[in-house]
Amino acid sequence: MAAVAEITGDAAAAANTNNNINNTTKNLDSDGKPKSESEFSVLKLVDLITKLNPLAKEFFPSSYNNNNKTQNNLHLSDFAVPNKQPGNDNFPTNQRRRNNYNQGKRQLNGRAYRAQQEDGIRRTVYVSDIDQHVTEERLAGLFSSCGQVVDCRVCGDPHSVLRFAFVEFADEQGARAALNLGGTMLGYYPVRVLPSKTAILPVNPTFLPRSEDEREMCTRTVYCTNIDKKVSQAEVKNFFESTCGEVTRLRLLGDHVHSSRIAFVEFTMVYGETGISAA
Repeated sequence: MAAVAEITGDAAAAANTNNNINNTTKNLDSDGKPKSESEFSVLKLVDLITKLNPLAKEFFPSSYNNNNKTQNNLHLSDFAVPNKQPGNDNFPTNQRRRNNYNQGKRQLNGRAYRAQQEDGIRRTVYVSDIDQHVTEERLAGLFSSCGQVVDCRVCGDPHSVLRFAFVEFADEQGARAALNLGGTMLGYYPVRVLPSKTAILPVNPTFLPRSEDEREMCTRTVYCTNIDKKVSQAEVKNFFESTCGEVTRLRLLGDHVHSSRIAFVEFTMVYGETGISAA
């Protein structure tokens, strides 16, 4: 037993000696000189690296990704896909279609309006040198022999010796026939008839009388202009009542732009010794 223990101890001592020799050999270079500590550390680092998983992905810090994005190295995966609503697909296209539709509609309305204006001009004649005593009814009666008169507007200062008018017919034939009436004596002067360059603007129907009572009230009302701003409403009413007759209603209107004012005076009577005939 003692001999066996002795042999085992000698073997262990021999193994330790071999390990020390191997370690010493590792720490020696090819010339048998001991290696430096840095070289030894590098060898240990290489040994550790060889034990890493070769399939592992390369690690990049977050700052590296941010720097790359600021350098315009962007990818489509970096952006979130917006949630599309089913009714808003191709929204710019739909918006463009709506704009085109509205623009086309405006162009169509504009063309229709111009066509209507041009048609109205062809059906209208311009009449000048109209006597101040000639009414719109008398003028329309003169041209009714040429065709159906749709509208007749006498313009100009009612106190002027000569005025002008626009007469619109139902068709172009009536307007062409009206040109032959140039030189016809109407009142004290011969009228001149020429093709019109403008159409008669339609009257706002809300300004027209809508019942027999309103029409009768219009026949009892006069329109007055050039009223001094210093004159009060009571003075205007007293003036017309002392001269023409009883005044039912009076409206005196004015603003800060015009130097004078206007008035609408409604009388109780239409004809007779008092009322509109006297005014």
